[in-house]
Amino acid sequence: MQAPARSSQTSFLDPAALMRIKSLELRAKVVVEGLWKGMHRSPYHGFSVEFSEYRAYVQGDDPRYIDWKVLARSDRTYIKKFEDETNLRCQLVIDHSKSMKFGSQGYTKAEYAATLAATLASFLMKQGDAAGLTTFADGIEEHLPPRNRPGHLRRIITELERPAKAAGTSLELSVGQLADLLRKRGMICLITDLLAPVEHLEKQLALLSAMGHDLVLFHLMDRAEIDFTFEKSAHFRDAETGTERFIDPQIARETYLKRLQAHRDTIQAATDRHNVEYHFCPTDRPLEEVLFDFLSARQRKKASKSSAARVAA
Repeated sequence: MQAPARSSQTSFLDPAALMRIKSLELRAKVVVEGLWKGMHRSPYHGFSVEFSEYRAYVQGDDPRYIDWKVLARSDRTYIKKFEDETNLRCQLVIDHSKSMKFGSQGYTKAEYAATLAATLASFLMKQGDAAGLTTFADGIEEHLPPRNRPGHLRRIITELERPAKAAGTSLELSVGQLADLLRKRGMICLITDLLAPVEHLEKQLALLSAMGHDLVLFHLMDRAEIDFTFEKSAHFRDAETGTERFIDPQIARETYLKRLQAHRDTIQAATDRHNVEYHFCPTDRPLEEVLFDFLSARQRKKASKSSAARVAA
């Protein structure tokens, strides 16, 4: 199964322009529509069935639930799915810690994360899948279980628009609480800058993976954090702890970049060991590209599983 092809003439919307749209719901709609227009083939192909809000009629189903309009158009018999028959249960888990409030490009990592989450929720729910939302900092803040029903997307977006509490990050505590909340297996999309000690990250990923969850990690960083583009000596304050240090960027840049690369390598190694899908997302990257890569990875994973099943058979 091939991944959806991207048009060579695609010109995705610059995130700075996108973030000037005040409505989060409208931003998500713009991203999904931009992705659709930028591909030769539909991104939905291979990600869900043609009638993703329906399933094929089988003997014994109540004929009252047959969609006669679909039958008339396609000469195929489908019935409307019930909520617990959705293709996928996806929990969007968003970092609301202090460090997410940083942004050097006119918008913050938190705003980028909210737009990514709203886009994923909108896309998945339109496909008949169930989406939920969990926000965390030093613990779980809000939790909406996965649903696909009228008004649920609006609830998710309302929570994403709510100002984050000023707190540090505790990945161990937050992920441990999440494991207690999500007993039904599904996909978990963790959106965070991971600017916190990650000694316990692998343990928590292993726990969620052992529970049967399909894990996706979106690692967000601002371009200034990635390239350390600061020029003047100044007092730098740790957003999580409040600690201040006087730093000369010209002296500190090389050491900082080496430590950042080591940090990223540690994360990559941990995700590889536990089959976690890892996406590194600079916040100046168009969200259509992030979503495209996510869908392509899902299709490759699905194709790999299908091939393995055929070999086993």
